[in-house]
Amino acid sequence: MSGGTTLENANPVIFQRSGERLLADTDADEDVHDPIDDREIFDILSINDPEHPLSLEELNVLEQVRVKVNDAESSVDVQFTPTIPHCSMATLIGLSIKVKLLRSLPERFKIDVSITPGTHASEEAVNKQLADKERVAAALENSSLLEVVNQCLTNKST
Repeated sequence: MSGGTTLENANPVIFQRSGERLLADTDADEDVHDPIDDREIFDILSINDPEHPLSLEELNVLEQVRVKVNDAESSVDVQFTPTIPHCSMATLIGLSIKVKLLRSLPERFKIDVSITPGTHASEEAVNKQLADKERVAAALENSSLLEVVNQCLTNKST
């Protein structure tokens, strides 16, 4: 949050984080094919909210049920739900999710990030921006915006 700006959602509902992922014996075995799954992508998406000292998971902006992965087709689809219908941070949140996935996944993956249908007043416009590779690339060339995205992606100790 930038200094002097009032919060749009000053008292958000805080949700409990998911537990640690239980690992199978084969998860550490490099000789076993281990397809990327929904939970693995959800675990990658440990992202801070741009306004609150909370994660997107704690605000229920990101939920595992809204992460869909098809490893065989190299596709990842993530829907996120802003905390309020007029959230001005929706594009920044979506961009942060997209950047985290672009930085974390092999290049073979097609990544789609969108707002959960019916949860934001400008859903169509935000989704159009997030789906446009040129707009995303241009946004990431803006050093001020990239700095804010990187702050959202920085691991904070809890």
